[in-house]
Amino acid sequence: MPPSPRRKKRSPPKPKSPAKPVGERLQKVLSAAGIGSRRECETIIQTGRVEVDREFVTELGTRVDPEQQEIRVDGAVIKLSKRLYFALHKPQGVVSTSRDPLGRARVTDLVPNNQRVYCVGRLDQSSEGLMLLTNDGQLAHRLTHPRFGVEKTYLARVAGRPEIAELAQLRKGIVLAEGIAKVASIRIKRRYSSSTDLEIVLNEGKNREIRRVLARVGYKVLRLRRIAIGSLRLGDMPTAAYRPLTRAEIKQLQQCVPHEDRRVPQRKQSSGATPLYKLGSPQAAKQRGTSKKSKATRRTKANSKARRPTQRGSGRP
Repeated sequence: MPPSPRRKKRSPPKPKSPAKPVGERLQKVLSAAGIGSRRECETIIQTGRVEVDREFVTELGTRVDPEQQEIRVDGAVIKLSKRLYFALHKPQGVVSTSRDPLGRARVTDLVPNNQRVYCVGRLDQSSEGLMLLTNDGQLAHRLTHPRFGVEKTYLARVAGRPEIAELAQLRKGIVLAEGIAKVASIRIKRRYSSSTDLEIVLNEGKNREIRRVLARVGYKVLRLRRIAIGSLRLGDMPTAAYRPLTRAEIKQLQQCVPHEDRRVPQRKQSSGATPLYKLGSPQAAKQRGTSKKSKATRRTKANSKARRPTQRGSGRP
């Protein structure tokens, strides 16, 4: 009889990737509906004041579909607000926080609207330029989080006449208290007798980053203005003016935000590799002490072998 053909071994099935969570977090939906800030909404949920489809919910992170489910707060059905998008030219002297205990003028006060909107990112009180205000939390998160790498363009006027070699340090990276800060690009826009205009592009957002990195290379910022957020441009909009975004501008903003992180993934260490610990941690100290002991042990063994007397008749010197 002819030998029967061998059956091919089936490879084990690949593990399925976990399904993406459906819906939005409940506290996020409440905040978008104007119930309160995200933290206030979390407290409202934990105190048992929220119902989803006539069932009380007290667990944070519960995901809901506001278009398909009925959500109540203190017995009243919440109404989802329409998505709003505004471009605004922030003037100097105005703060970009939602709440200010000092009672200073806020960016949100410049947009007379009954529905609640939030600032996408911040500009310090001394800076001016383009700001985006919206109640679209998902788009705001993607535009501001550094892991998505959305570029913001600034026009900075500095005192003095910096050289190209000095500005190159900003692209390589400047050490700040919270880490290394670097600009995506920088170029000289125009020179004056005692000052220079620089065009700077950032894809991260540390506090007062441009002013701090320029101060590290010896140049003071006289004026700072943001002129672009992704595809959205400031243009010739007057100071303190605002306007609603067009459908085309909203679509372009959504398209310029990547769906995946732009961070370079870190390489995994092999199973036999020595693990690396943070400098100053107990693990690092223990590892350093172990390595010192092992080096001392090897040094002692080597010295003992060198000093060991030779055996008679062995023929070795």
